Amino acid sequence: MNTDRIMELACQAAGLTEAPPDSGILVPGENIKKILVGVDMEGAEILIAKELGFDAVITHHPKGGLPMLNLHLVMDNQIERMVKAGVPINKAQKVLAKRKEEVDRATHVGNYDRALSAAKLLRVPFLAIHSPADLLAEKIVQEHLDVNLALKKTAKLKDVLAILGKLSEYKNTLAKPVIRIGSEESYAGKVFVTMAGGTGGGEEVAKAYFEAGVGTLIVMHMPDKVIKAVKKQNIGNVIVAGHMASDSIGINAVIRALEANGLEITRASGVIS
Repeated sequence: MNTDRIMELACQAAGLTEAPPDSGILVPGENIKKILVGVDMEGAEILIAKELGFDAVITHHPKGGLPMLNLHLVMDNQIERMVKAGVPINKAQKVLAKRKEEVDRATHVGNYDRALSAAKLLRVPFLAIHSPADLLAEKIVQEHLDVNLALKKTAKLKDVLAILGKLSEYKNTLAKPVIRIGSEESYAGKVFVTMAGGTGGGEEVAKAYFEAGVGTLIVMHMPDKVIKAVKKQNIGNVIVAGHMASDSIGINAVIRALEANGLEITRASGVIS
């Protein structure tokens, strides 16, 4: 199998017809049978893959080239997600704009050639699969919560934590889902998962969700400054489900699609079964 087909399978698993801007083939390759897959794959992991005889490396977080520089471009996906939660589309665009600009500036000054040049020098096929996995994680977690909360009209955050813990990645991680805003006895209200779209949208995006009727946001991660700002809003709750575990849910869905097509996958660098 070649890198084109691998990328195609990953996108198909997420319901996409083409690779998003934050994903792609960094170093192409053919005759691939064994792949080392991880959340963050850089020079050290690529060297390990070469030493151990893997045919290719897949990184979840984009670690080079255009997928890294284009991370801000997939943030517009968050607009569609906000609209689904009831946020007016014009408001969604405006509250996201500041954070999108921050991400653009941050990636622009990053070393986009570090891991990429390592893969080229070692002649290791290298792919970045970010948004396909994140979209799958968002979908899987939302559906899991919807099914399990359907009969719990007055669910509290402690109930949401228990339901999240039924997913193997959250059950097996050392960094369990935690309540960052609210308490175990806080009523959850409408529970909404936002895990795709490059990175978190920031405090104004959270406020827009709450003003649209969301009671509890489930996110992969949230910086301290955003947590403090959202606490001051005193509108809704936030559960940080955990970065590695949440990423792993989507990555494992991609892995299942690849394994179903005969590829041998080894998990590393943060991927939790």
